[in-house]
Amino acid sequence: MAIEDKSIDYVPERERHGRVIDQVPFWFLGNFHFFTVAIGFVGPSMGLSCGYTALSGALGILFGTLFVACHASQGAELGLPQMIQSRAQFGFRGVVVVLIGTLFTFVGFNVANCVLTAHGLHGILGWNEPAVATLAAAAGGLLAIYGYDWLHRVFRWCFVLCLPLYTLLSIALLAGRIPASHLQPGTFTWVGFCAQFSASASFNITYAPSVSDYSRYLPRYSDPRAIIAAVFAGASSSAIWLIALGGWLATRLGANDGLVALYDAGNALLPHFGLLLALASVVALVATIGLNAYSGMLTVVTALNSLFGIRPTPPLRVIAVAALTAVTLAVSFSIDSGSIPLVYAVLTIMLYLLVPWTAINLTDYFVVRRGRYAITEFFQPHGIYGAWGSRGLIAYGVGFAATLPFFVLPDIYTGPAARALGGVDLGWLVGLAVSAAVYLLLARTYDPSCEATAIDESERVLAMRP
Repeated sequence: MAIEDKSIDYVPERERHGRVIDQVPFWFLGNFHFFTVAIGFVGPSMGLSCGYTALSGALGILFGTLFVACHASQGAELGLPQMIQSRAQFGFRGVVVVLIGTLFTFVGFNVANCVLTAHGLHGILGWNEPAVATLAAAAGGLLAIYGYDWLHRVFRWCFVLCLPLYTLLSIALLAGRIPASHLQPGTFTWVGFCAQFSASASFNITYAPSVSDYSRYLPRYSDPRAIIAAVFAGASSSAIWLIALGGWLATRLGANDGLVALYDAGNALLPHFGLLLALASVVALVATIGLNAYSGMLTVVTALNSLFGIRPTPPLRVIAVAALTAVTLAVSFSIDSGSIPLVYAVLTIMLYLLVPWTAINLTDYFVVRRGRYAITEFFQPHGIYGAWGSRGLIAYGVGFAATLPFFVLPDIYTGPAARALGGVDLGWLVGLAVSAAVYLLLARTYDPSCEATAIDESERVLAMRP
């Protein structure tokens, strides 16, 4: 049970033991829990029918997952965590601007995960909420400390555990074996359809800052198309499935709590089956807490290295995970289930902060530099990528500013453009388009030849490492 010895370091070819096929169950399980079920409640809450909820959710997931999957190929090619590679666009120190949003996203999701798990198990079994939250956060933190191999291993176990249970429930629903107790058939509304699309797309896009963290142990010359396809298939299929399931539970059972809904639906099928299904979903969500804690640790270490030159060490890894776990629990204890809308609002803000980054990063990787980077220069404060990357920072600032009129934070703020659109959240889409366009415009002055020598020298140095 060795603890992973890499954090933000480059993974040399001799240590690349990952398999492309393992990306499928890993990212499938990343969305295979009751949090995803609740995403399917968005459309019905706005009068959308189950069928249109499933369709809109599927389209949104397919759109959002495309960006996530494209990031995955960077991990194998560069052997680096996602945010280290972003130093090429934002600079050695400038990347901290993006790291702030990234860190808040990982912590925010884990706060929501802990609160929802604790509240759900309290409602089902009467368990003490602080104790449940502590156990969930601690288990996820321990998984993050052990790192990459154990994350992949536990995710495979959870995949095997959860798949047959959800399959049986879904077959029963299709066969009409679970009676509807709260018919709310709904209809088609553009506002509901667009809201469900946006919620689904943005839900998967939030994985973008971490996806290369879990593909960087793949052999360097793995087929990029195979990596993209594997991540796309895993992350999209489970989310499409559970969002459709959430739409059914909302329109047929009047569900407004994902875990309780699974419990009630499962018990309506077979005695105690609901409890088994709910507990399996909790285990899967705890594994996802580990995923967020691991990427959060990489974010903290990257920030400390960027600002203060602190070298990544095993003790620093443990300290970072412990600190993130403590912050997660402190915030979790300070809110209750009734404050979850506020947590979702914070996560939405973090999405607005992350979307310009993903547009800039992908544009740089696939269009501007086309995957050619001097890997050793990522660790040089005054290397060819500079301390502050003006192109990336300007494009990021302009892209984020463009989203402001489109902000939709329920009960907090709705921008004028969003109000004109009936409250539909398109801010993230505007951020994607504007950030990419501005970065491309600024990159017209980029000359690949100025980095060619550094790239060749980097490859020579990496080849000489034992």
